[in-house]
This record gives sequence, C-alpha cells and structure tokens, in this order.
Amino acid sequence: MGIRLGDNQYGKAEVRLVHIDRRTDVHRIKDVNVTSQLRGDLEEVHTVGDNGTCLPTDTQKNTVYAKAREWGGVGAVEDFALRLARHFVDEHDYVSGARQEIEEYSWDRIATSEGPHDHSFVRSGAETRTTVVTKEGGREWVVSGFTGLTVLKSTGSEFHGYPKTRYTTLQETTDRILATDVTARWRYAGTSHDFDKAYASIRALCLEAFANTHSLALQQTLFQMGTAVLEAHPEVAEIRFSMPNKHHFLVDLSPFGLDNPNEVFFAADRPYGRIEAVVERDDAPEPGDAWKSVPAFL
Repeated sequence: MGIRLGDNQYGKAEVRLVHIDRRTDVHRIKDVNVTSQLRGDLEEVHTVGDNGTCLPTDTQKNTVYAKAREWGGVGAVEDFALRLARHFVDEHDYVSGARQEIEEYSWDRIATSEGPHDHSFVRSGAETRTTVVTKEGGREWVVSGFTGLTVLKSTGSEFHGYPKTRYTTLQETTDRILATDVTARWRYAGTSHDFDKAYASIRALCLEAFANTHSLALQQTLFQMGTAVLEAHPEVAEIRFSMPNKHHFLVDLSPFGLDNPNEVFFAADRPYGRIEAVVERDDAPEPGDAWKSVPAFL
C-alpha cells in the first residue's frame, strides 16, 4: 500500500486587525478578521520536517498588519484580500497559491445631539461581511457575501398545498410570520470591480426582494432574491443562499379565555427548516477553484 500527501494548505487563522483612518478629524474605522493560507511545494515539510519552503504562519500574520500600514488601510475587503494573495504568490517563488478569507464587522458613528460623533462608534447589527479570494498561479477568484442578516415578515407569507402523510401534523396557513438568518455568497466574474458599491447594492436588493415578495414558500423568496441580484449585477456569475426557517408558532391562549388573532407567538430556535439553493446564470464562466475551500453549503 502506497501512502502519499494529498491537497494541503497552511497559514495563520483569524488575524484581528482594526485600522483607524486619521487623515481627517472625522475618523473611519475598519474592523476585519483575516485568515491567510498558502499552498506550494510542501511535500518535504510534511514528510521529513524540512521547512525550507514553509513561510511561517507568524510571518503571514505580520504581513497582514504591515500591509495595512503600507497600503494606507484596508479599503474594500476584496481588494485587500487580492493584494495579499498577489503579494504572497508573486514575492515568494516557493508559494504557488494563496487563499485569503476576510470577515468585516460594521461600526456606526454614535449619534449625539450635535450629529454623528467624529471618533466614537457603536457596533451595528450581527451581520458580517465576508470574502474569500483564491489565487493559483495567474488565476484568481473572488467569492463574497454576508452572514447573519436577520429578517422577518409579520405577514405576506403563506404555506400550503404540500404533500400529506400519516406523519404530517403541520397545519396549512395563508398568513404566517416568515423569518430567517440569511447567509449569501456570490461569485464574481473577474476581479476588477467596485466591491464596496456592489456589496451595498446586493445587500439592498436581497432585502427589497424579501420584503416585496408575497411568499408561498421560503424557497420562492430565496429564488426571487437571487434573481434580483443577477438581473442588476452582470458581474455576479452566481449567488448561493443558506436560509434557516426561524419558526414562529401561534400560542394557544384559549386555556386563559383569550383569543389570539395572530398576535402572540412562540419563537422556536430548534429544530428548524434550512433552505439552500444556487441561483446562477446559464452562461456563467466556469467556477474553477472559486468554491474549493469556501465553507460549504451545496
């Protein structure tokens, strides 16, 4: 029986970086979490412990901090990840590929009686912006998205017409709460885009489609969200969603002599339905290695 080394990569995970832009009296904050991983000729470091081609993970960490200073900040997380990947591959001949994953956490200026404060901030929401940049030689891929975008419709959602078996207890409804935590990831065609502008637009399109779709199923809402993004953004080849159905069950108040006209609900955290799908163009370019090491659904 032969034994050999398979696919591998290594690096420094979750490098927390906060950059403050102090070029004006109104400061700007960029709060990110960077995971850097490299690929190359790493056979001997695994098999015999020869570290001659193993750029230390600590060096990768230090590079993240140094480049934030040298490049005057982070900017769009996609651009920062691309520049890091290009640096590692282009500057080190023993590095053939790089994967740079970044999460971005949003901060808002604290509102005061005199307006937004110049240098005081409050964390906004639970939503996290994400990107994964993969570089292999001269080929590059960008997969961006968000996670933890919690949304709810208090009406405008139905669910009925489904198959019934002897195990079915769910009652059909023409008026229910629809709530979910949206995780979305989209693959860009190419790497030269205004990523900040695209992110803001795609997020807004998803929210608008969720709000305006009279939903007969969460699957239908998901597809409408993806369709809205692809129609407005030709630079997006495909978009993938994972959306748990955050169930809200009407509480029976009859034991207390009370009615409940769709006003009082129990918010259940588990078990829950989870809906996942890809919405894609039929002429989208091949994904290559774009999804190879992206945290998976579908």
